[in-house]
Amino acid sequence: MKIAVLTSGGDAPGMNAAIRAIVRAGIAEGHEMFGIMDGYRGLLEDRFIPLSAKDVSGMLSIGGTKLGTARVSEFKEIPVQMVAIDNLRNRGIDALIVIGGDGSYRGAQALHELEFQTIAIPGTIDNDVYGTDYTIGFHTALNTIVEAIDKLRDTSSSHRRCSIIEVMGRTSGDLALYAGICGGAEFIITPENPINKDKLISTLKKHNEEGRRHAIIVVTEQQFDVHKLAAEISIKSGFSSRATVLGYIQRGGTPIAEDRILASRMGAFAVDMLTKGVSGQCVGIKDDKLVTSPLSDIINHPKERVELYDLIKKLR
Repeated sequence: MKIAVLTSGGDAPGMNAAIRAIVRAGIAEGHEMFGIMDGYRGLLEDRFIPLSAKDVSGMLSIGGTKLGTARVSEFKEIPVQMVAIDNLRNRGIDALIVIGGDGSYRGAQALHELEFQTIAIPGTIDNDVYGTDYTIGFHTALNTIVEAIDKLRDTSSSHRRCSIIEVMGRTSGDLALYAGICGGAEFIITPENPINKDKLISTLKKHNEEGRRHAIIVVTEQQFDVHKLAAEISIKSGFSSRATVLGYIQRGGTPIAEDRILASRMGAFAVDMLTKGVSGQCVGIKDDKLVTSPLSDIINHPKERVELYDLIKKLR
């Protein structure tokens, strides 16, 4: 077979490890491997490159994606999708692997519905894809956040301060949840775990009166204007408060061991599935076992609320 791979949507540490695994596993199976530059944009612009085992050497430890990525809103239109199909078939490509998140999955599903063999791998730091316990990049981003919380706690304690840390996640609170538990946060605010602002401030006021030296609040983006919240906490709680928005620093960096292993396993597994004729499926990991699920079942399906939310009430 001739198999192509692209990365789409937001970059995530471990995407390069997945590309490496796909290429080397494909070559081991006797396939010809190709990369598509800059995601669906490169697919529409016919920017394919051959990939050998040597071409992906050294990629395992590099963050981001060597193939590049881009968001292409017009890909939802069927005439645009047909351009992609024509480019794939003109190149003699038999199958496509897409690495990305929910938006990338929609593109993969569209190509599958046009009868092109396609499979997807979850690559996003947000861990917001249904059908898998973890996505590629999540653990590395989590480590980045935990390191930031540990440093902010040092200065917060020195100044009797409440630190608010805003993290990524969009509609999923997994980054805030896991980082908040790892960082000993007093409050974790996510779409799945909203908190009444007045109750939060009254609790902080009580903590201050009890003599606690600091407080940590971890919040998923778009829940509050964190700078306004910090100002209100400073006025009403007795704690001086500052907000830190970690932003895109969460996406970068060398992938940690968990993401390198996960990406390698998922990449090789995706090639196995294509070799067996599978299409319209996405790869996931459940209870440490690799699985596939129909893309049609995954798209628009919210991630399950995890049991760790019960734990945070006991650890506050």
